[in-house]
Amino acid sequence: MNTSFEFDPGGVEFKERVRSNQARLTAELKTQYDFVVCGSGSAGSVVARRLAENPEVNVLLLEAGGDDEVASIREAASWPMNLGGEHDWNFSAQPNPSINGRSLPLSMGKVLGGGSSINLMIWARGHKNDWDFFAEEAADPAWNYESVLRIYRRIEDWHGAPDPEYRGTGGLVYVEPGPTSSPAALAVLDGARSVSIPTYENQNGRLMENAGGASIIDLRVREGKRQSVFRSYVFPIMDKPNLTVLTRALVTRLTFDGKRVTGIEIDHQGSIRRIGAVSEVILSLGAIHTPKVLMQSGIGDQEELHRVGIPIVEHLPGVGQNFQDHVGFNCVWENREPRRGAMVDATFFAKSDASTDTPDLHTFFGEFVMSSPENTRRFPMPATGWGFFGTVVRPKSRGRLRLTGPNPSDAIRIEANHLSHPDDLEAARRSVEISRAIGNSAALQLLTRREIAPGNLQGADLDNFLRDAALTVWHETCTAKMGRDSLSVVNGALQVYGIERLRIADGSIMPRVTTGNTMAPCVIIGERAAELLRATYLL
Repeated sequence: MNTSFEFDPGGVEFKERVRSNQARLTAELKTQYDFVVCGSGSAGSVVARRLAENPEVNVLLLEAGGDDEVASIREAASWPMNLGGEHDWNFSAQPNPSINGRSLPLSMGKVLGGGSSINLMIWARGHKNDWDFFAEEAADPAWNYESVLRIYRRIEDWHGAPDPEYRGTGGLVYVEPGPTSSPAALAVLDGARSVSIPTYENQNGRLMENAGGASIIDLRVREGKRQSVFRSYVFPIMDKPNLTVLTRALVTRLTFDGKRVTGIEIDHQGSIRRIGAVSEVILSLGAIHTPKVLMQSGIGDQEELHRVGIPIVEHLPGVGQNFQDHVGFNCVWENREPRRGAMVDATFFAKSDASTDTPDLHTFFGEFVMSSPENTRRFPMPATGWGFFGTVVRPKSRGRLRLTGPNPSDAIRIEANHLSHPDDLEAARRSVEISRAIGNSAALQLLTRREIAPGNLQGADLDNFLRDAALTVWHETCTAKMGRDSLSVVNGALQVYGIERLRIADGSIMPRVTTGNTMAPCVIIGERAAELLRATYLL
């Protein structure tokens, strides 16, 4: 494995030690490990690291994609190059009448680091109300905001203004504020204040306890280099003999003794092989592949499984249900002075209605132009510009995943149903209204030559713009949710109901999608899973 990231520990000697160690471990792959972690994304990397910190524990970390030593991954501003290529699963949702029959691409990382290796690296913790809701659903205070805040402070290495009540230093997770001197970002904060959105010192402190606010963005970027969760958690201990990282290994099914999971089946180098787990298997494959593997293994709704000829192991009707995602809408302006970039500088959270219990809108500002193909044809985009991308972060729309056949090679059918609930369309209208008020405010006039889209559209014209503008923010979640109702798939300890020695640790367990980007909450899910596993097995 070629590994030469600038901020990896130990220099050339360490990297060579990692390469030779992993070459030996993967060449001498064992028939069983204490723990098998499936997926190296934002939760799986955390679980693997925390388990392997105990030298007596043998851990296998599986990744369907390849190495992350790629320029478009290493260079933070190159993130658009990762979408639609070999490091992307390239999922697509079914055509959706609620967005004028469009089929949205749903990117997910297929590479070491998963989504944290192809995303925009925004660190958004989720709102206090999200975590308290998780705790209520799980009947476990260890998921509440107070408990989770302690984890965030412990794991963070915050490089902004000191904020010891909310931010941590010295942890594994490097976080820094975006350019605090950016004239455009500062103008956005001024514009937000002009519409009564207060400014906060950063987006992950007091702001996440209140009704909304604006701030400079928090990023997992260091001197222009991406800081993926895999690079922060796993790579620094890949010279250890008890952690094996196997790439290009597609998890196809679980193996069982009755209802006890004994291991996994993988497709690796053109052949199918089985690997046992002495203690547990942890699925961290993301909100599309985790339910797919569950269903292919006989865990899911019995009628759905019978439809494609899969024998039932455990009837869990919630597998693949409750699909949630954030959908967003671009408002675009042309610059007075041409600028080019691909990074987000500032952000704000707001309520679409004062009566809502928590912010339900999250908007990003960036000095680059992004638009759906449909609206690009309708509104010719400038060579350079800037825009707000406003997202509905408490969607009421729900989708589902369905198998199209019994084999791992059979595609998954994604019925995302973005904007299918009328309240989401109403929230989207308000998002555009707020973005336009800020974008056309006096604070941003010096930056602006003209507004490109949407302009002063009203009524059905605005709704049609929104349906054509809708783009996913790639926050696919909630398809194997934690809870206690009939659609819940895991309990508060992340154990799959009715199945022994199987846990899920990824965004699929969210009862509802969190307020903001999902990378940071997935890290918390990984940390919680590791705490639970270490307590169970006295590690």
